[in-house]
Amino acid sequence: MTDHFDSSVVMRGFPPPLVRRVTLENWRTVPYSHWAFRNIRQLLPTAQVSRGEAVRKDIVSQQIDLEHLPFEGVDGKETCLMDFLQDSHTNGFAVLYDDCLVFEHYAHGLARDSAHILFSVTKSVTATLIGVLTEQGFLDPDSLVCQYLPEVEGSVYADARVRHLLDMTVGVHFNEDYENETGDFARYRLATGWLPPSDPAVIDNLRDFLLTLKKDGEHGEVFHYVSPNTDLLGWLIERVTGTPYANVLSDALWKPMGAGHDAYINVDRVCAPRAAGGLCMTLQDLIRFGRLHLPVGTDTSPIIVPGRWLQGMREDHDPVALDHGNTWDGSSFADFMPGWRYRDAWYVSPNGAYGGLGVFGQYLYVDPNTGVVIAKFSAQPRALDHQLNSATYRAFAAIGEFLTR
Repeated sequence: MTDHFDSSVVMRGFPPPLVRRVTLENWRTVPYSHWAFRNIRQLLPTAQVSRGEAVRKDIVSQQIDLEHLPFEGVDGKETCLMDFLQDSHTNGFAVLYDDCLVFEHYAHGLARDSAHILFSVTKSVTATLIGVLTEQGFLDPDSLVCQYLPEVEGSVYADARVRHLLDMTVGVHFNEDYENETGDFARYRLATGWLPPSDPAVIDNLRDFLLTLKKDGEHGEVFHYVSPNTDLLGWLIERVTGTPYANVLSDALWKPMGAGHDAYINVDRVCAPRAAGGLCMTLQDLIRFGRLHLPVGTDTSPIIVPGRWLQGMREDHDPVALDHGNTWDGSSFADFMPGWRYRDAWYVSPNGAYGGLGVFGQYLYVDPNTGVVIAKFSAQPRALDHQLNSATYRAFAAIGEFLTR
């Protein structure tokens, strides 16, 4: 049925025909996802991340022709950037270099003022907030979670530290299988409102769901990617500040960095934030956020993220982080991202570049060696596509090499 029309006619009409209508059942599938990923506010409850009355810090634009830049594509054959963007179902793509926006591309209805969902790139934003709050004395990453949230005493998190949540080393019984419609991740989606309710007995809110998770192994030993860990960080942020997550993000990052537009984050029915995957923002604001993580601040990119936090995330001379590499090597992620590490909800590459990665092709890439920042919004058919992921990082590397040669 979905083969008979493309994304340009989704939600067209007053009302749209049923076959072209976006629902909670189909919003993560092509062709509906192109529309859904830039219209989350019309599907799910959200909280606004206000840019306030702060002066907008415009990004200087100096376009460079990257469309025909060659690199190795998915099939091992040479492709060019523009063909790859089309083949990888890209909605938006932007490149910052030398503090200038040198490339910008929009498709499938996305515009400069359109907010697009980040999915798990949200985790990197949440971890950065933890870094800012750590510097301000609100919390200590080495403390037990239950010190701040006594509610977790009966769950897997009873003896977990904040650091274990940040680095995905919680020993938890949870299978993050996006395609299993009855497993752990499906129950998680139901609790957060990302699926329509099917049983009145099913837990219907995020915080109660977090308290049901049970222990499996010791904390700090194995990298185990579990999105609810970061949602617990969102709860922690709200508890230690006494302020909703969206307001903390607004005051700590959005206003100081001079965001161009308000962002927003999905919340559940009792306003718990989807701190693991529900943040939505414009492409340029994602570039602005990435720019905060370059080594040196500039007039247009002030130092907002604490230097000590960035150093720890980059794993420079950090014995805990260096030891943490062993947990990655024993994980399934090492099979398609060999030599990488996961620190403070950022993926760190062997060459020192790092970034956030979200399902269906969301990327934020920061290379402190070259000053290149790249953001990509997509609506790929599959939640995870390892071949597309590898090709995307080859594209990023080719862009960096071209701009710095």
